[in-house]
Amino acid sequence: MSAYQPPRLIQGDCIQAMATLPEASVDLIFADPPYNLQLSGELSRPDNSRVDGVDQDWDKFETFAAYDDFTRAWLGEAKRLLKDDGGLWVIGSYHNIFRVGAILQDLGFWILNDVIWVKTNPMPNFKGRRFTNAHETMIWASKSEKSRPTFNYEAMKALNEGLQMRSDWRLPICQGGERLRTEDGEKVHPTQKPESLLYRVLLSSTNPGDTVLDPFFGTGTTGVVAKRLGRSCIGIERDETYLGAARARIDAAPGPQSTDILQAPAKRTAPRIPFGTLIERGLLEPGTKLVGPGGRKYQATVRADGTLMADEASGSIHQVGAKLQGAPSCNGWTFWHCEIGGSLEPIDVLRERVRREMQV
Repeated sequence: MSAYQPPRLIQGDCIQAMATLPEASVDLIFADPPYNLQLSGELSRPDNSRVDGVDQDWDKFETFAAYDDFTRAWLGEAKRLLKDDGGLWVIGSYHNIFRVGAILQDLGFWILNDVIWVKTNPMPNFKGRRFTNAHETMIWASKSEKSRPTFNYEAMKALNEGLQMRSDWRLPICQGGERLRTEDGEKVHPTQKPESLLYRVLLSSTNPGDTVLDPFFGTGTTGVVAKRLGRSCIGIERDETYLGAARARIDAAPGPQSTDILQAPAKRTAPRIPFGTLIERGLLEPGTKLVGPGGRKYQATVRADGTLMADEASGSIHQVGAKLQGAPSCNGWTFWHCEIGGSLEPIDVLRERVRREMQV
């Protein structure tokens, strides 16, 4: 595991700046490239007030071909910079994400998921001629089909109150005190992303000390969250105003905690605990009745040697669970339950208790 380094900010063109960085030096790239909105005029509300949309020069391209060339160039540098097991997240709207996705595949990236950021408080559609655009799409990809990128499955499940994290993320757009504004009350950056979005991205697909590159740094949301989570960060931004705002945000952000607080270890890396250990330690007694989830349709009795006995089967917690269900396999740790503290809990709770005791 690499040591945490404070965010490194680079002012300049993203493609030129990326070309100066060493090959295979980055664990993850989060990219929020220009949308290429192709706006033909100002957008107004029904009361004729102006909508503060994206109309800056950095979002304007002469043709789709010009945008594709730009996309191919920065993605090419991204592929060079990623480690073999590195990952890439890129976010966009319907204006650009499909073009970006096609070029990703052309360059040999391997798409793992498309994640939909459902905005709980989207900007309304003022003209009433289309559906309200209430989401953006993020593509999560690895450097190649053979890559094994980091995915902290258990951390995402814990963040989602014990349920598997889905690919539709319901999060608000940047608002309130988090939204950076000028003295005149105008947005410093029109597409500032919320920290909650980047928190989920970085927690899911990096580990403490990993290096994260954001080639379209803007006002530094990636850098702020990386600092909080103990991830090293490189931010590239050509606009001096944006970069100054990013630097101030990062300086004011809380620093990383100790590694044991920031680490999100996968269960497969935790010490192996045989089921028999629970019996040896007196956490389960021979003769204890275990039941399956959702009632007592499935039952088995604990034997002294750490196997289970049921009417139709005997063997390990996994073998018996699979046999009773007629399934090819079964995770006995989460399938079998027993009474713990007055309620039925999976026996995995007892395994985690043993693991904690081993760490003391």
